[in-house]
Amino acid sequence: MISDIKTGQVMYSIFAIIELLLHVAFMILLVHVIMSWLINFNVLNLGQPIVASVWDGLNRLLQPIYDPIRRMLPNTGALDLAPLVAFLIIIILRDIVVPNMAASLL
Repeated sequence: MISDIKTGQVMYSIFAIIELLLHVAFMILLVHVIMSWLINFNVLNLGQPIVASVWDGLNRLLQPIYDPIRRMLPNTGALDLAPLVAFLIIIILRDIVVPNMAASLL
């Protein structure tokens, strides 16, 4: 009985950590998309060192996520759909999969 409670608490904590990581990933993707719009509309300038370093860091962080998605998607030219697909995957995991898995444990 006590071991079941501890196991449930551990699993709930693991799901809470996964959900937190998915929220952080969502925010990082959101910052990347907004920053790309600001760069494309010349609101932000990559000639500024801080902007360039943040942009480079975000690209390096998200490149391993975008590359497999880009390989699966058809070539759409200048329109990059990888961030949209990544958003959808994160939203599905965060709002549907993880809560249902956590609810099945309780």
